[in-house]
Amino acid sequence: MNGRRTEAVRSYGLILAVAACASLAPLFVGSNVALNAMITALIIALAAQGWNVLGGFGGQFSFGHAAFFGAGAYAVALLQTKFAINPWLAFAMAIAFAGLVGLAIGYLSFRSGLRGSYFALVTLAFAEVFRIVANASPFTGGAAGTLIPLRISPANFQFSDRAVFFDLLLAAIVASLCITQWLKLSRFGAYLIAVRENENAAQALGVDVLDVKLKAITLSAAMTGAAGAFYAQYFLFIDASIAFGPWISVEALLAPIIGGLGTVFGPLFGAVILHFLGEIAKSIGGRIPGLDLALYGALLILVIAFARNGLMGMISARSARTTGRGAA
Repeated sequence: MNGRRTEAVRSYGLILAVAACASLAPLFVGSNVALNAMITALIIALAAQGWNVLGGFGGQFSFGHAAFFGAGAYAVALLQTKFAINPWLAFAMAIAFAGLVGLAIGYLSFRSGLRGSYFALVTLAFAEVFRIVANASPFTGGAAGTLIPLRISPANFQFSDRAVFFDLLLAAIVASLCITQWLKLSRFGAYLIAVRENENAAQALGVDVLDVKLKAITLSAAMTGAAGAFYAQYFLFIDASIAFGPWISVEALLAPIIGGLGTVFGPLFGAVILHFLGEIAKSIGGRIPGLDLALYGALLILVIAFARNGLMGMISARSARTTGRGAA
């Protein structure tokens, strides 16, 4: 018991230490372009943490997390523009709405017994349907999208200093890391991992598989919806290709795989590497289309070939070997 408590204190302390170091980043960045890139990387990392809850811990791979990202993004935008709801309240409601979308998709999918590639394709289908509907509906602004009016004020969730938004996003990342760490140590997390390893065996041992999977997809969708809400609130614009486009599904999926599935820091590590790798590719390659995706694919192949447990898994294994040699 004391060992688990010590591990928890050490883990949460590491999260706070990483956050404290990251909070200093805006002090050393004088360019708005670089700060924008950092903020976008954190948004992707938050979505990737959401994906990791369902895919990394639960083993339920989703190809359509854009459905939840877009639900959060459109909800926060439309609640402000169509219903004049305070942006802070709209943000909280958007997270809840994305969670409900996840619960609905999960109920329809898991209740029907879908798993593996069938579940992955169903989530992709939902994201594409949402994209088509949002692109055609006058309520969402159609192809022109939805523009949130510029009213710079903390009360309106808009700030003249972009570093404030960075700090808010970093706080959300810390919350997501703490949730992931809690999953590693909690009974619910143990159930989720049991479902990932062998769903039939978990059910035979008395685990309510449907309930566990529904809770996981709801939490995953809410976290990814928070990322979408942050995106819309920061850029003050959203359209169907951004909200429900394949870009966020791809990056939210790749980041945990490259960083380390089912780990606490893996999605954050992978998202930062992927995003800045893409930015470097765009700056070097200029107008060469798809260069960033080619680099993503090459990195994924290298990770699968040489680091099956992701970069964090490789680092942990090397650290364990070093510690073992030191002890010997």
